[in-house]
Amino acid sequence: MLFHSPIFLCAFLPLVLLLAWGGGRVARNGVLLLASLFFYAWGEGRMVGVLAASAVVHWALAGVVARRGTLASHVALAAGVAFDLGLLLLFKYAGWLLGEVPALALALRPEGATGPPIGVSFFTFQALSYLVDVHRGVVPPQRSPFKFALYLSLFPQLIAGPIVRYADVAAQIDGRELGVSKVADGFRRFITGLGKKVLLAGTLAPVTEDVFALGAGDLTTSAAWLGLACYSLQIYLDFSGYSDMAIGLGRMLGFEFLENFLHPYASRSVTEFWRRWHVSLSSWFRDYLYIPLGGNRKGRLRTGLNLVVVFLLCGVWHGAAWTFVVWGAWHGALLVLERIGGGALLAKLPRPVAHAWTVLVVCLGWVPFNAVSMDQALDYWAALAGLGSSGPAWPAARFLAPSVVAALALGAVASVPWLPWLRDRLREDRVPGRPVLLWGADAALVVILVLSLAEGLGGTSTPFIYFRF
Repeated sequence: MLFHSPIFLCAFLPLVLLLAWGGGRVARNGVLLLASLFFYAWGEGRMVGVLAASAVVHWALAGVVARRGTLASHVALAAGVAFDLGLLLLFKYAGWLLGEVPALALALRPEGATGPPIGVSFFTFQALSYLVDVHRGVVPPQRSPFKFALYLSLFPQLIAGPIVRYADVAAQIDGRELGVSKVADGFRRFITGLGKKVLLAGTLAPVTEDVFALGAGDLTTSAAWLGLACYSLQIYLDFSGYSDMAIGLGRMLGFEFLENFLHPYASRSVTEFWRRWHVSLSSWFRDYLYIPLGGNRKGRLRTGLNLVVVFLLCGVWHGAAWTFVVWGAWHGALLVLERIGGGALLAKLPRPVAHAWTVLVVCLGWVPFNAVSMDQALDYWAALAGLGSSGPAWPAARFLAPSVVAALALGAVASVPWLPWLRDRLREDRVPGRPVLLWGADAALVVILVLSLAEGLGGTSTPFIYFRF
């Protein structure tokens, strides 16, 4: 069930909000747990049993892991890690490593399903972070299996993040409050993400698909750069739009999730980019892998090795293909270069130059990320370098419909932090004409909602990019 589908917007969400608002605190959690399991089962069928089993296993193990300093605690933590890695291997990596998907994985997937189960990478990382935090004494184990299952299966962020840590929502499971203002604010945030996904990313997606599908003999340099620009904005608008919707939905239900995107294309270094892009994932790898490996505390050589290892695994987390390994290695290498002096050089450059460099190298990295094979990625890089087709068959102008130009322009505007600045300004009472401006902003959101619903009813909207991970 897609967030931007009519059945979600017109039936599922209103019903869940009505039941959550109508019940007391205990009933509210029960309604949300059942709704979350139903939401996951809608698209993934029997895989909801795997999600439920994961919740039971991690809830049971946490009670043993909490006996810190004992052999049993370490064994239970190791068992939890093995369980999570086993899930990922079974459903995501077995086909890549073994050449075929195990019969058990096929039996648990809906008929005709391709790729890994939606959300498996996200809820396994959430469960693993919970066990590690209990082991470290950051949080006590949750005594109620139902409350832990609610944490693990919360439908707003279940299938594509952000990766929510138990410590950030533990108190909210018991003590969150609902209010009209929170629901209204959450709905505004949800519609903002909806527009980014459906109206902007959805307009750019066909151009990306068509350009990347061109063979090496047809791919002109101008078309290659246009396709890369479209994909670079599409993936940001698509994924940050999902995060906006997840944060907005959570707020409607009384939860406050941490921000997952902080306008990463405004960065002036790759290091800064990773502090702004998919923050919940980059901070997860920092806290649960990079720092335990030694972080930057053991000299430059070890720091560089740690960075490369972390980003190779980050690439593999995104997908079982060598293209993702190359993407991870690309970013790992860039981060190492910044550590050994490149970062200091970027800091001395004029801001526009450093910004342009960062956007360029990040966008070049999206080539293998979106390519179906390394051969295609190499052909695409060659076309970007001017070594593509010189024929007139597929110039960039062939793809530049007015709607695409508008989506590129609006997407570029949405990728820089002027909208948050404007929103903060409107909260100040002294702004002239503030009531009119606020009404105008809400009217614009209504237009975005209507247009997005029309796209959904027309069947032209596409699944979220991060569903494939």
